[in-house]
Amino acid sequence: DLDVPRDRNAEFEPQIIKKYETVCTELDKKIISLYAKGMSTSDIQSEIEDLYGIKISPSMVSKITDKVLASATEWQNRALDKIYPIVYLDAMYFKVRSNGKIINKAVYICLGYTMDGYKDILGIWVDEAEGAKFWLGICNDLKNRGVKEILIACMDGLKGLPQAIKTVFPSVNIQTCIVHQIRNSIKYIASKDKKAFMKDLKEVYKASTEELALAQLDNLKSLWGDKYAIVIDSWYNNWSNLSTFFDFSPSIRKMIYTTNALEGFNRQIRKFTKVRVIFPTDESLNKCVYLATMEIIEKWSQPTPNWGATLAELSIIFEDQLKDELA
Repeated sequence: DLDVPRDRNAEFEPQIIKKYETVCTELDKKIISLYAKGMSTSDIQSEIEDLYGIKISPSMVSKITDKVLASATEWQNRALDKIYPIVYLDAMYFKVRSNGKIINKAVYICLGYTMDGYKDILGIWVDEAEGAKFWLGICNDLKNRGVKEILIACMDGLKGLPQAIKTVFPSVNIQTCIVHQIRNSIKYIASKDKKAFMKDLKEVYKASTEELALAQLDNLKSLWGDKYAIVIDSWYNNWSNLSTFFDFSPSIRKMIYTTNALEGFNRQIRKFTKVRVIFPTDESLNKCVYLATMEIIEKWSQPTPNWGATLAELSIIFEDQLKDELA
């Protein structure tokens, strides 16, 4: 007969794989993976029962996914590079339940290009606030985590952001998103005038130089200024931040004159969050956006095309800021 050891008191602990550890870890990973893909807690409950024959409550799903909050905090506070040649800042809005009410919460996102040409998400902040004081906090957070220089910051018309980023990074060049400016302009144009107005406006932002662009803006004013003064004035008043891209070659202009790089990221976030019409807590919103972000940036394994030429141009224009980095 074989002498089979007994463990009637369940006291044996395997040395290579701890008892229950593999099953629990794999189950946790599966639940977190499903949550990251945008499934609701009740859908995950059904999926786990179908896959493993295990019944878990939605509250248990939440408890398991809460484990990523520590990782999210660590990621959000990680050290950053000294210099980011180009960053994009934008906000997305979600509905969150708070004290029995449903309110809009903003998720503020900063995407940056590293000196090696790779995209990265520098941070995600959830808040109701906006304005200079709020943005000052975000910019100081970037600085406290190691950022010394931002060469070009691309943004839409986020209130208070230009002043805040200039305060923390005085030498930054600001580029307001041309597409957002166009959208804001077209809202005030009568339907019958839109086609003709847009044709004339295109001559402004498609000009080959800033000098030509200003001449076209003056022409736009002469054609439409009496009828749409509020629109024309907006272009003049914001010109210093709208015209930054004219200082660069066509390849860099294409990168910075819109916030498309970040809007593409935002669209992917929406795919992960679309099943959640209302988030029950700020924590659930944080978890979902963080996990979606990790899924997205995992695929950012290649630098942007022709980055060498881009960096060469930037090193000439921003010689003082980059001299130590490129020495």
